[in-house]
Amino acid sequence: MPKLIRLYIVNVAIGFGLAAVFVGLLLWFNIANLWHLVSSSDKGWLAVLILWISNGIIFAGVQFGIAVMRLKDDDDDDHHGGLGQHVMRREHATIPVPADDGARGFWSKK
Repeated sequence: MPKLIRLYIVNVAIGFGLAAVFVGLLLWFNIANLWHLVSSSDKGWLAVLILWISNGIIFAGVQFGIAVMRLKDDDDDDHHGGLGQHVMRREHATIPVPADDGARGFWSKK
């Protein structure tokens, strides 16, 4: 299996595991009276399942994003990209522009 696919699967599993812990803590501490709502309804298991899946998608995406950001590039050379070519920098030249007395602006008097 390619390393990137393995990285994705492992981090998605971690994300869904964290989501399960999060939903369990929501129910355990009875946040927003959630335990009562789930336990007193016959469709409470469906609500918990939907809550777990939706949080699992978010947690898995964040977990995979963190894992990708932490990847490092194994370069042996010390240059920081590019072809190492010198860039010619142009200096700005001032160009004299003669003032035209005949041109009238918006605010000038006629």
